[in-house]
Amino acid sequence: MSKPANERSERFNIRLRPTQKAMIARAAALSNKDMTDFILDKMLPEAEAVIKATEQTEVSERDFKRILDLLEHPPKPNAKLRAAIAALPHTI
Repeated sequence: MSKPANERSERFNIRLRPTQKAMIARAAALSNKDMTDFILDKMLPEAEAVIKATEQTEVSERDFKRILDLLEHPPKPNAKLRAAIAALPHTI
């Protein structure tokens, strides 16, 4: 019986120098894991950290309050902003 589509695994190929593969294989063996599990255990948390760092911005509580205040009470447009808006295409 085949697995549902969302549970199937996909192959991922990577080229390594023999010394790199030997090092990963040794580390995996010392961790009592196969190479796939060893690599995934190390890479998935790193991938999540990169995604979080790219998609999420952390600000201090003071800055967060300032952002909320600016959203609720935006400043009046100055001359540069009015000029930039005037320069936009009318199709937006």
